[in-house]
Amino acid sequence: MSDANPRWKQRPAGSTWGDFGPDDQLGRLNLLTAAKVRQGVAEVQEGLRFSLSLPLDYPGGSALNPNRKPPVLRPLQRKGLVNFNCLLGDLEPGRTDVLSDDMAVLSLQYSTQWDGLAHAGQLFDANGDGVPEPLYYNGFAAGRDVLGPLLVSDTGMPTAESSGSTSCAKALGIEGMAQNGVQGRGVMMDLHAHYGDARTLIGYDEWMRVIEADRLEIEPGDMLCLHTGFAQAVLAMQKNPDPVVLNNSCAVLNGRDEKLLQWISDSQIAVIAADNYAVEAHPAQPGADCCAALPLHEHCLFKLGLHLGELWHLTPLAQWLRAHGRSRFLLTAPPLNLPGAIASPVTPIATV
Repeated sequence: MSDANPRWKQRPAGSTWGDFGPDDQLGRLNLLTAAKVRQGVAEVQEGLRFSLSLPLDYPGGSALNPNRKPPVLRPLQRKGLVNFNCLLGDLEPGRTDVLSDDMAVLSLQYSTQWDGLAHAGQLFDANGDGVPEPLYYNGFAAGRDVLGPLLVSDTGMPTAESSGSTSCAKALGIEGMAQNGVQGRGVMMDLHAHYGDARTLIGYDEWMRVIEADRLEIEPGDMLCLHTGFAQAVLAMQKNPDPVVLNNSCAVLNGRDEKLLQWISDSQIAVIAADNYAVEAHPAQPGADCCAALPLHEHCLFKLGLHLGELWHLTPLAQWLRAHGRSRFLLTAPPLNLPGAIASPVTPIATV
């Protein structure tokens, strides 16, 4: 292998591997420069704030994704007592304190979230030996840089036998994104305003119609938000989501549309955040036997190093922006600074 790029000799076609340095782990977040922050701040005219997160116990249940479970809250202990509504005077006579401490067990991608760059990789022959390897952005490897257990018993909820962490993204962990700060200019693309509540597959042509109709200006380093109305529909179902209804609702991107993927590459946007479940249609349109099940995830996370946000609650912000003839705003959206995690809940804040 070359000295400049010890992890790979050849990179995927159309990728940004190496463009931000041989060891880069931020991808297109590198485009969130100080100038982009100033541009975002310049969009603040009213001082109004919009929280863009669903409650983290939404969608509710596991009907939309059986692999992701709702959060579990449990109290801690204090010297053998339940440390919730705990009367400290029972432990230290004369004390008047009433104390509560708790813990959470979270599926980090259950609700409003960021997908980190170790969330989706690809089998790719990076060293030119003819054997594809499981790799992530910039050639970081499964089993070497992104570590997980082999036993099913070491997954899911902790048990007495397996109580510690059993996975770790030594590279591409979400902490890199957290330390970046994720702040700059957001741009709202209001697909719902044009395509309504019906399930609509958005390819390049549909995409460009919205950009032209709304006269959107999307520049390198901008953070693109896609409003489809999906999260608003989830919220209205009050933690009892109907998969049949939701899977046939709202706009989704066509990850098989090469022209749309090329637009994402050429635009040099820093991130994409949508209010739907996977940004792209899942299952995707039929493709070749060797192709990705999530082609937009592969293109963005694996090739470009472009983080994806999902299940953001964008409807109130999108409605306000449209009513006021605007599309841009200051967006602040750092994930949890949780080293080794591959994704994170997020409470994004838009300021207009």
